[in-house]
Amino acid sequence: MFARFFPSEGKGFFELFERHADRTVEAARLLLAMLQNPVDTGDQARRIKELEHEGDVITHRAVEMLHSTFVTPIDRGDIHRLISRLDDVLDLVESSAERIWLYAIDTTDRDACDLAEVLLNAVIQVRRAMQGLRNLKDRDALLQVCMEINSYENEGDTLLRRAVARLFRERHDPLFVIKWKDIYEFIEDAIDRCEDIANVVEGVALEYA
Repeated sequence: MFARFFPSEGKGFFELFERHADRTVEAARLLLAMLQNPVDTGDQARRIKELEHEGDVITHRAVEMLHSTFVTPIDRGDIHRLISRLDDVLDLVESSAERIWLYAIDTTDRDACDLAEVLLNAVIQVRRAMQGLRNLKDRDALLQVCMEINSYENEGDTLLRRAVARLFRERHDPLFVIKWKDIYEFIEDAIDRCEDIANVVEGVALEYA
């Protein structure tokens, strides 16, 4: 009830959430492009690494603000969980890109591209969710975004099972199988972390709207 007496206190958290989500969307776009056209993967991975570093800076700023802000717009635990899960997604995007470079991937894999496209769609919805936190009165719209993120997580699970099954059925080189299975799982794990964000946002929407 005291929040209305501090109109500017804590508003910076929403901006940091949105800025972090922007970096994640850009990194996911680059990851998809990297898989669709694996040329100069070292340069592509470096750019994603730069975005991941920018995300770390934003995360650290959010944690610092959390320790210095008297009144927060939503629960402190939710703020910490949101920025941490956002950082997890971006870390996993960067880890996926790093493996493409480290494994010297130079061919396009349709299953990896499909997973990366689902990841991109999921993080675009995550960005919408971060924007929606500024207007918690529109609870239904925010909950709908969370449902869309959950649907992408389900799609990611299905694609991962299909990709791994195809990998073991059609490929006989153990190194090839190990490399691509690792990449698939990192991308799918990033999609899973998007669902974690949706779960936090859903809780915030139900509590504060």
